[in-house]
Amino acid sequence: MQDDSNILQRIGAKIKKLRLEKGLSQEELAEKSGVDRTFIGGLERGERNVSVMTLCDILRGVNSQICN
Repeated sequence: MQDDSNILQRIGAKIKKLRLEKGLSQEELAEKSGVDRTFIGGLERGERNVSVMTLCDILRGVNSQICN
């Protein structure tokens, strides 16, 4: 089983990759997702634990179909 910090870092890296592929800044993604820009930054660095519902909001912000 992987430790929690590794999982958080992997999720954050994938969110950042999706954001950059869409050409969005952290601020733009935060606005689309309804969260603070500092939350996006902390999430991308693997410092924040995100709820499933907030994760879905963020994925919708990058137009992912995962939560639709």
